[in-house]
Amino acid sequence: MAVLVTGGAGYIGSHMVLELLEAGEKVVVLDDLSTGRRDAVPAEATFVRGKVGDAPRVKALIERHGVEEVMHFAAAIIVPESHSNPLKYYLNNTAETARLFQTAAEAGVKRVIFSSTAAVYGQAAAGSEGEALSERAPLGPISPYGASKMMSERILADAAAAYGFRYAILRYFNVAGADPYGRAGQSSPVATHLIKIAAECAVGARDGMKIFGEDYATRDGTCERDYVHVSDLATAHLRALHHLRARGESDVFNVGYGQGATVREVIEAVCAVADRPFEATPAERRAGDPDRLVADAAKLRETLGWTPRHADLATIVKHALAWERRLHASRAA
Repeated sequence: MAVLVTGGAGYIGSHMVLELLEAGEKVVVLDDLSTGRRDAVPAEATFVRGKVGDAPRVKALIERHGVEEVMHFAAAIIVPESHSNPLKYYLNNTAETARLFQTAAEAGVKRVIFSSTAAVYGQAAAGSEGEALSERAPLGPISPYGASKMMSERILADAAAAYGFRYAILRYFNVAGADPYGRAGQSSPVATHLIKIAAECAVGARDGMKIFGEDYATRDGTCERDYVHVSDLATAHLRALHHLRARGESDVFNVGYGQGATVREVIEAVCAVADRPFEATPAERRAGDPDRLVADAAKLRETLGWTPRHADLATIVKHALAWERRLHASRAA
């Protein structure tokens, strides 16, 4: 029996592969390497290059490796790009994902874990100061990215009801950091995540950065987000897998710490940990950015027994900086 990890050569997927291998699982990675890196996949995992919507290839590898479980990470994830190129997101994140679910169901896959996002909530559900979002909050995405994920959630639930497999949907808040042992990290050549961009500034890989909007309804006017360590996120997926194997019910789970940090607070934390200030200049708001997104992850903790190990912004920043220094040194060599 093997676990198929789609997008397993990418940032989050590669950390999931490490978590599964450490747990003694047999892992098959499917990735088209459009954004992932082949060297991010450990030699202990089987790697197949291909797209999740390639039904014959996916069916063949499921049958060849005895895949009974799919963890689906492959997706386009850049919110501003989803506004300028929405069809890319609906084709990749929704249409191709639906094809993957169909192929998996027809091949007899028993369990599916889907990588979703807090972007399905949107501004209407964004909590005010002191409030956190539970899974019961209304869905109202304000970006094509969030909408593409919301539709895939519905497709998965409907497919599971029709075909009889079980699923877990994990709605991530803001994923950041890197493997504490330096085995994996965020290596995207074009950075879009705040902590990575700030870490690039701190190690001298870029001259400065922008703060997109200073008039949000938060304590300092900049967006507030719940930053979760990528290794804790991988552990949450493993707990979801164990839950489904134990015949737990299909469900949706938020993944976050229940504590937010604003853009300015993140920049201050990176400067402090790196002991190196850098310039951050104000800029116009970006489309698709809610004021505040902070998770109520009580269900994840109580139902799955999830206990995060790195629930501290300084720790997340420390690991992100260590990875960024390694990348910067390798590129300068």
